[in-house]
Amino acid sequence: MDCVFCKIVDGKIPAKVIMESKNSIAFLDAFPVAEGHTLVIPKKHYEKLQFVSSEDNADLFGLVHKIIPKVDALTGASLVAIHNGKEAGQEVPHVHIHLIPRHQSDSAGAVHSMFANRPKLTDSEFSNLQEKLKTL
Repeated sequence: MDCVFCKIVDGKIPAKVIMESKNSIAFLDAFPVAEGHTLVIPKKHYEKLQFVSSEDNADLFGLVHKIIPKVDALTGASLVAIHNGKEAGQEVPHVHIHLIPRHQSDSAGAVHSMFANRPKLTDSEFSNLQEKLKTL
């Protein structure tokens, strides 16, 4: 497999590891958008979050829970982001959670600022969407 994160897990590519658990690992992003930008990944290869086993999911988010206070300590706040698939902006097809220290002056803005063409749904359209998602 030619996955950069799997190579980090296997020790074939060095990484600045912060913490490790049985099934997950946290390390500094090699191409950070902010000082302290950390990635938390499952050691087993999963392309999307919905494919992660229950055991690995619990371990992954358990490690995220332990790392967030460390990242927050750098600035007082952090962005927690998951790009779930290529269309969502996932650049490496291995589940990874970004923990990014945020500063008031970082110009990144809120998640809603990322989308210029947001839908304007009526109450009926919201209800239809709700029912569709509930029954899928």
